[in-house]
Amino acid sequence: MEERSDRLDVQVNVGDRVVRVRVAGEVDIATVAAFRSALWSAPARPVLHLEMSGLRLLSAAGVRTLLAAHLRIRARGGELILVDPTPVVARVLRATGLHRVMTVLEPTGVVEAARLVDAARRPATPPTDLMLAA
Repeated sequence: MEERSDRLDVQVNVGDRVVRVRVAGEVDIATVAAFRSALWSAPARPVLHLEMSGLRLLSAAGVRTLLAAHLRIRARGGELILVDPTPVVARVLRATGLHRVMTVLEPTGVVEAARLVDAARRPATPPTDLMLAA
């Protein structure tokens, strides 16, 4: 099954236990209906892998669709797993808190970069072995 437009390409592969949906392009107000349609029409399986390495944009409409899909899949006992989001999309997932709600599998390099950014934002704690001169 495949949905294709100038700005969005969705491919669906169905396995015995896993449905793999690959999305590439942009999910915004103009393309969200096709994105939602692909997620809703995917056959029920225990796991839906949403491969996001080709996604350049995820708008608020796309975030709402992901959350609705997560709730819909969870209600039937399944799990939605977001796989390999691009750095831009990973940032959106973290900013909206979706990374706390659903499973996100990121490449090690992206995860490590996010940890380094988080560490850089934390206030530095002074070393405890330094003594202040009076």
